[in-house]
Amino acid sequence: MKNILKKALQRILFLLAKAVLNKYNPKVVGITGSIGKSSAKEAIFAVLKNNWRVRTNIKNYNNEIGLPLTIIGEPSAGSSLLGWLKIFLEALRLIAINDKMYPEILILEMGIDRPGDMKYLIDLVPADIGVVTNISAVHLEYFKSVEKIAKEKSQLVSRLKPGGWGILNIDNSYVQKMKDEVNGRFLTFGFGAEAQIRAGDVDLSYRGNKIAGISFKLSYNGAVVPVFLPNILADHLVNAALCAAGVGIILKMNLVEIGEALRNFVPPLGRMHLLAGVNGSQLIDDTYNGSPEATVAAVKVLGKIETTGRKIAVIGDMLELGDYEIAGHQLVGQAILDNNIDLLVVVGERAKIIGRTAGDAGMKNILNFADSLVAGEYLLKLVKPGDMILLKGSQGLRMERATKLLLAEPERAKDLLVRQDAGWLEK
Repeated sequence: MKNILKKALQRILFLLAKAVLNKYNPKVVGITGSIGKSSAKEAIFAVLKNNWRVRTNIKNYNNEIGLPLTIIGEPSAGSSLLGWLKIFLEALRLIAINDKMYPEILILEMGIDRPGDMKYLIDLVPADIGVVTNISAVHLEYFKSVEKIAKEKSQLVSRLKPGGWGILNIDNSYVQKMKDEVNGRFLTFGFGAEAQIRAGDVDLSYRGNKIAGISFKLSYNGAVVPVFLPNILADHLVNAALCAAGVGIILKMNLVEIGEALRNFVPPLGRMHLLAGVNGSQLIDDTYNGSPEATVAAVKVLGKIETTGRKIAVIGDMLELGDYEIAGHQLVGQAILDNNIDLLVVVGERAKIIGRTAGDAGMKNILNFADSLVAGEYLLKLVKPGDMILLKGSQGLRMERATKLLLAEPERAKDLLVRQDAGWLEK
């Protein structure tokens, strides 16, 4: 019965959202990828928000229920029948009248878990501009191979609206191959010479002993402008800025205007946020989720940062990797070694593979915990001034609980960390 009701709700939301789209015909920027979707969404919003009425996904609403709710402009009603009725009435209101405040542009993150998910989302809302951030080993439990993930996600650009644009990460081999599938024109972005929109001379800058942000040179079509991203500390977040630059270029913005707007780009909570920790430490909070490629990228950032104390990596299980589970965790273990991490703390049964990989190669300082809270409580006794601590893992590990324990201002957790609403805190 519960499944029947969910299917009925999905169908009603699909039809209402489709009718809203047909009435207002907003320009749609669709974003997909294995990692980097939410950061790209926020960067694109930062670039566009001063020139157009723009809406992005409400919270992390990027699936068959969340996307229609974003189109309608209402949060989920959960288990409240009255709440869902109000949502239906709001959709009918939008359809019946001409709401002059309805967004001109929708920036929609499109997430998939299983085969068929992307088709459903594109049937609802095909994109004018389709952005593909990255394809890597995520959700392999359901797709079995990265090639199948790429095939599923490629529908975003193969089914663009007439006259549409694709924006593709040319540094990723799976995304690069999508050039031949784009239904329309495309731009490529990346760090390599082949990229049409390119970041060069990327540099992490400091003010005293504090990280100030990342600077780089943004190049397109022979023009070059300097860009500074305050409080951004990860090279891989520059990709989000390049995605946003691509959207701005397509919408006829100039590079100077784009560069200035990107100063306002702030990644979502739980994505490489630098936070003040207890006892004069600093935390890199990357606890929203975890995959091998994203975790390796985060470890590389930790390895590169200048600090007066130790570099500590606190890594939880990476889930839904299917047959790639062992190799994916081993990859992270090797990255720990390659980036001169002083102390490795692993959380969960699968993450022990990370510890074994590092330990077998000679690393001595490795701690194992079954639970993120226990790990956080233990770390409280160890943290020293100047320590830089990276925290990362899949959602199921709730690594943000360890971050909260290590915050210099835990009373601000609701503003600083992911999953701090009542529903999550009760789990």
